Amino acid sequence: MADSVDSIFQRILRLAAEAGLPGVEEGTSYGNPALKVGGKSFATVKNHVTLVISIGLDEKEALLSLAPHIYFQTPHYGGWPYVPVRVDVIDDEELKDRLVGAWLLRAPKKLAAALIR
Repeated sequence: MADSVDSIFQRILRLAAEAGLPGVEEGTSYGNPALKVGGKSFATVKNHVTLVISIGLDEKEALLSLAPHIYFQTPHYGGWPYVPVRVDVIDDEELKDRLVGAWLLRAPKKLAAALIR
């Protein structure tokens, strides 16, 4: 069953808080609810079934191969460091790990260093 955009956003807010990610801001990206750090979005709720996260291109290719039931590609995101995620099939632990990785990719260096210590 599909979640609502708001419930997905509340889920990623909760997971970001559980992960202890500092400097997370609620905002929007192209009109969609998003989590940001340093003014840059790292997770955006695209619709009631899809979340888009920031990710390194090498890691993106690996996830697309290893877990195509969770991660997928569209022409819009081809060649860009973002991957769409099927929110109804990713569990909280994996999603939290992906949010941490996305946050690290987009966070200012000083803030990211504070988390890694």
